[in-house]
Amino acid sequence: MKSLRAGVRICTGDYKEPATAAYPAKSDVDANYVKSMHELMLKGHYPGIATHDPAIIAEAKRWAKEQGIASDRFEFQMLYGIRRDLQESLVKEGYRVRCYVPFGTQWYPYLMRRLAERPANVAFITGSVIKEALHGNA
Repeated sequence: MKSLRAGVRICTGDYKEPATAAYPAKSDVDANYVKSMHELMLKGHYPGIATHDPAIIAEAKRWAKEQGIASDRFEFQMLYGIRRDLQESLVKEGYRVRCYVPFGTQWYPYLMRRLAERPANVAFITGSVIKEALHGNA
């Protein structure tokens, strides 16, 4: 991968793995996500930073600026329709944003995993839907 300068999508997920294969604490997951993100950005890989987490997004922006990494050397990736305000804000700031939609036969299990990984995701998605309805951002 190092010599190929391969594009890499970095994301987190909730899978039932033993502690020997996955970080059990969210703080460890986040710390290692940021560490991996820094390394990918610094070494010239084109990372797809797949997150809706404002703290991680802010860190990506801060790190890129500090290291002199141009905004066209990475992108943010988010689920379509979730935090569209954030997606639009990032685009206005000059960042690339890729939105994705789960499809195929496994879309429902994927959605359920995303909701189950953090109960706050239910409120997060509900809030996004309500915000879209109130502000008419269709």
